[in-house]
Amino acid sequence: MKVIDFHCDTISKLMDNPHTSNLGKNNFSVDIQKLKGGNNLAQFFALFINSRLIDDPLEYCLAMVDKFYTELKDNDDLIGFVKSYDELINNNNENKLSAFLTIEGGETLNGKLCNLRNFYRLGVRLITLTWNYPNEIGFPNSKKEYMERGLTKFGYEVLEEMNKLHMIIDVSHLSDRGFYDVAAASKRPFIASHSNSRFIANHPRNLTDSMIKELSNRGGIMGINFYNKFLGKSTTSKIDDIILHIKHIYKIGGIDVIALGSDFDGIDCDVEIKDTSEMYKLENELKKNGFNEDSIEKIFYKNALRIIKDI
Repeated sequence: MKVIDFHCDTISKLMDNPHTSNLGKNNFSVDIQKLKGGNNLAQFFALFINSRLIDDPLEYCLAMVDKFYTELKDNDDLIGFVKSYDELINNNNENKLSAFLTIEGGETLNGKLCNLRNFYRLGVRLITLTWNYPNEIGFPNSKKEYMERGLTKFGYEVLEEMNKLHMIIDVSHLSDRGFYDVAAASKRPFIASHSNSRFIANHPRNLTDSMIKELSNRGGIMGINFYNKFLGKSTTSKIDDIILHIKHIYKIGGIDVIALGSDFDGIDCDVEIKDTSEMYKLENELKKNGFNEDSIEKIFYKNALRIIKDI
C-alpha cells in the first residue's frame, strides 16, 4: 500500500543532531530507508518553529530550508523535492520518493507577505498557521483563553495570498474560532495535517464533529496523528485507538476526509507503529475492522493525492 504522510518533524531532529544523523539512515522514525520500506509515495517535511526557544524564527527557518535542501541533494538518487502533483507523479514514475516542504508556525513570516511569497519561491507548499503560541496570523488552541480568538487582519491577508499561490492552508493547532474563520474565508479546500477526533479523545488539539463535517464539506482532509495524548489515555500510541478515531471520523465526515499525519519525530511516546516502515500494521488492522481496499487506499494516499492535485 502506498503512503502519503502529511506531517513529520524529522528536519528538526537532523538540526539538533547535525554530526551524528542524516536523512539517508538514522535512528529516528523517518529516513529514506524506512520510507522505501514503507512504500512511501510522498512525505511532507515540516520546518517546525518554537518561537519561545528561537530568537529569530525567520532566520532559523531559512537555516532549516538549507538543511532540507542539503539532505535531499545528498540522496537525490532516491528522493526528489517536489512542489506539485505533476512533479510527484513524475518522481513516482522514476521510482523515486517525493518530499514536500512545509512550515509549522506562521511566526516565520514576521508579519510580512513578502516572506510568504519568498518561502513559496523556496518550495514551501503548506503552512501550519500556528503552533502553541499566538503569532501575527492568529491564536492556537493551547490555552482556553485563546480558543475563541480568531484570525488577525494579517491572518486574513495570509489566507488570501495562500489561496492565490495555491498553497495548502493547515489548521492543525489553530484555535477553534480560527478554524471557522479559515472555513469562511478560504476559497480553496484546507486541511488539518495532524489532528484527530475530539469526541474520541477530548483534547483541544483535536477537531470537534462540527469541524470534521465542515472540513469534509469543503473537500479538505485531516491527517491522523499518532501521538498518544491525541489518541486517548494510554501511555503508548495504540493502533486500536487510531482505528477508533478513523471509525468515528468516517461516521461523521465520510471516508474522503481521512488521511495520515503521523507527527513522527515530533512525538515523545512509544508507538505501536514504531516508524514509517511499519504503516502496514495499520493497513492490516483496518482490514480486520472491515475496511475494504478502496477505503484503505483513500486513507493511505488517494485522499492526499486529491488535495495535492486540487490545490
